[in-house]
Amino acid sequence: MWSRATQHTLTQAELLAALAKAELLQLKWRSLNAFVTECWDQACKDVEILTSKSSVCSENNPLYGMPLAVKDNFCTQGVKTACASKMLDSFVPPYTCTVVDRLQNRGMIVVGKTSMDSFAMGSGGMDGTNLPTKNPWTWAAPQYQGKFSKESDADFRIPGGSSGGSAVAVAADIVYGALGSDTGGSVRIPAAYCGVVGLKPTTGLLSRHGLIPLVNSLDCPGIITKTVEQCTSMLNAVAGHDPLDSTTYHSRPFKPVQLHHQDSISGLKIGIPQEYLTPDTSQEVIKVWQEVADKLESAGASVERISLSHLQYSIACYSVLNYCEVASNMARFDGIEYGHRAATDESTEALYAQTRHEAFNDVVRGRIFAGNYFLLKSNYEKFYLQAAKLRRLIYQDFEKAFSTVDVLLTPVALGVAPLHSSFSRLENRAQCAQQDVFTQPSNLAGVPAISVPIKLSQHNLPISLQLITNRFNEQTLLNTALFLESMCDFPNLSHYVQCDP
Repeated sequence: MWSRATQHTLTQAELLAALAKAELLQLKWRSLNAFVTECWDQACKDVEILTSKSSVCSENNPLYGMPLAVKDNFCTQGVKTACASKMLDSFVPPYTCTVVDRLQNRGMIVVGKTSMDSFAMGSGGMDGTNLPTKNPWTWAAPQYQGKFSKESDADFRIPGGSSGGSAVAVAADIVYGALGSDTGGSVRIPAAYCGVVGLKPTTGLLSRHGLIPLVNSLDCPGIITKTVEQCTSMLNAVAGHDPLDSTTYHSRPFKPVQLHHQDSISGLKIGIPQEYLTPDTSQEVIKVWQEVADKLESAGASVERISLSHLQYSIACYSVLNYCEVASNMARFDGIEYGHRAATDESTEALYAQTRHEAFNDVVRGRIFAGNYFLLKSNYEKFYLQAAKLRRLIYQDFEKAFSTVDVLLTPVALGVAPLHSSFSRLENRAQCAQQDVFTQPSNLAGVPAISVPIKLSQHNLPISLQLITNRFNEQTLLNTALFLESMCDFPNLSHYVQCDP
């Protein structure tokens, strides 16, 4: 729906008409719970402002006037940013984060904030104050005969988390693109489950200014779109050094990615990490992985098996570092300066305790407890320091791999999107360990990775694969993803599911 074939300057009437179509789609899909806050009236005003500006031109600008969804942990001036939590339920930021600001400067229109797991701690789109988010591909299964019903109470497929709302908004064609945050796979997993493209760029390439932190050393703003070309357009608009974020690289000026449509990928060296072949990986995923590797080899690439020897310890390493930084970051929410405050005046300590008990869910409190345990003086070297050392070894494994290959090809998830009923029976720690197993190593190493939809399973659910390259090599990553996308020709959701008017 949001492809830009025309090169003429879009009029205000055309942009408002497109926005009206997007709002209608959201109305039809509302029971998917993709959005927690909608801004359609403000979006119309922003279109009027945009078309009055001479500094922003629509010609050769694919982002001009395109609707944008923003995960609810990115600060947006004047629009509530609650992180799907009671703690920040009334928080309205006085400023806009850098990545949203840059997209707005290129002409994109924010239409709403998307649902997520509370403080981005979850992998199913069901651990926040908002209603559980539903995967629209649920209704592509044969038993539904392609008919989506708002009143359906049947079990549904999860969209993945914690950026589930953003992925659903893109999959349902409500928006051109969406922003999510990726700490251990929170952009790539929802993208894989919802059959869209999800990019986690090199750590430090995109500014984190205005992104409410979960794990500072792992957090990365990510991009979700329908196509690789759209993803590249958004990346080129937001990447680069930000004076407001000292963790962005300024010694390497960003060069916009140039996409090249190729008939072959002769000379490209692709690595297949043997550690990604686990007993828990579904046979459907393994089969697709093998088929794609064979097709890429037939297209001119050289494919070889490689080893990332410390990857077997990565999920434990990731969990320890995650919990430790969560404990540190969550300390700022005490009910004194901002956020929820409990109605108790017994003592300052009682106020802290009651506020955090009321405003944090069990998942958040559990990670705080675990992180503080790992950071105890008696445990610091045994847990945190060991995890930090292991992270360095994992980083070195990737460096060694990229000295012999250009790209790694791996699964994104163990299987297709699970049913809500089966997923919700698992404890959060087990959920994340299952969902993040193939994605969190990229965050530990700081390398870019992208999820690309490949084909549908026997139940008409998306199966995606992940491409990983060395740091700052988004040029190779996105061009390889473009070739893979054109080779697989993944179908649109609208071919399988019709939404009731």
